[in-house]
Amino acid sequence: MTKPNGTSACSRRRFLRKSAGTMALLLAARAHLPHGAFAQSGGPEVTGAKLGFIALTDASALIVAKEKGFFARHGVPDVEVLKQASWGATRDNLVLGSEGNGIDGAHILTPMPYLMTTGKITQNNVPLPMKILARLNLDAQAISIASAYADLKVGTDAGVLKKVFAEKKAAGAPAKVAMTFPGGTHDLWLRYWLAAGGINPDADVETIVVPPPQMVANMKVGTMDCFCVGEPWNAQLVNQGIGYTAVNTAELWAKHPEKSLALRADFVERYPKTVEALLMAVMEAQQWCDDFANKEEMALIVAKRSWFNVPKTDIIGRLKGDYDYGNGKTVAQSPHFMKFWRDAASFPFKSHEAWFLTENIRWGKLPPDTDIKTLVSAVNGAELWRAAAKTLGVADIPASDSRGPETFFDGKVFDPESPETYLASLAIKRTA
Repeated sequence: MTKPNGTSACSRRRFLRKSAGTMALLLAARAHLPHGAFAQSGGPEVTGAKLGFIALTDASALIVAKEKGFFARHGVPDVEVLKQASWGATRDNLVLGSEGNGIDGAHILTPMPYLMTTGKITQNNVPLPMKILARLNLDAQAISIASAYADLKVGTDAGVLKKVFAEKKAAGAPAKVAMTFPGGTHDLWLRYWLAAGGINPDADVETIVVPPPQMVANMKVGTMDCFCVGEPWNAQLVNQGIGYTAVNTAELWAKHPEKSLALRADFVERYPKTVEALLMAVMEAQQWCDDFANKEEMALIVAKRSWFNVPKTDIIGRLKGDYDYGNGKTVAQSPHFMKFWRDAASFPFKSHEAWFLTENIRWGKLPPDTDIKTLVSAVNGAELWRAAAKTLGVADIPASDSRGPETFFDGKVFDPESPETYLASLAIKRTA
């Protein structure tokens, strides 16, 4: 740091039963967070923080906040935005914290702070309480397919791959499908898409983990058959003629939540005014990124060697909503472009967090008796977001923590008030 300044309806009770040890930890972590701290006078307690990012377009708000001086404007000029090699490295550096030469917070896959808080993905399963402060974007990840499958014209229906994947498995060489971190957003989009097409991601294919910046290189040498990742890597795959985009994830769930800004809970507790400053700077950067007049400059900024180190041409098209899927399909001004601010993109809806946790229960990353509401209340920082937004003078602050029921491309409906009903409706899942 800088200055030290498959449950069924009948199993509802089992589904909602909480794990006493884990929940006690979560509630304790929440109890230690400050209440009304942002109403206090004075500036930030420290002048910066160390924030990690992965080279993905949805990290742009952090990069822009640094490059355009938004952090400095809000009294935290010494914020460092540090490139991470993978989501596993992000996790490990968060565990270290800046005092251990790690980081204080990060651009992160939304489920990861929950998996860290519960100790599901940390060394020796030691919980690290985390706090999600904001959503960084909605939409615009993608599932890409190797050129070898060009004749199948794979799209939203993954079922067209079922026969060929079955043949590969029978031949002893199961198809490899890549995502970026187990239980993360890309894992969940890929699994949802495959399962909706009748392909069991645990039994019919081999799921592998590949860091986002390495996806294209691995596809090029034939390491995988398809992958799910954020931009600009799907566009780069098309631009290099290695594969094509089957589906923009917003075609699976329109205006879906994606990455988050999360900090260690102890940092939030210790430096509440600094947290407010960080939030306000990121909010301003999100508004700047969302303005189409700034897209060209934004693409130039993040394309720099110090940030993404990719050609601007890999970024700008899809950033503006102009999609070349690489299979003859092109869409100009797609409604499924990445949103940084519009449509309440920045607000961390608790209902969305509930879906991520439910899907992690579906695939065995969290136990069926996980108390979703208690866990969301412990990690989600909607109240911190609202306080910072009010100080910043943001209009149209969401009054509700829920966006209500969500409908997916296959007709499935997730009601955050009844996650067990949603789980029961899914034919393919790991839970009993």
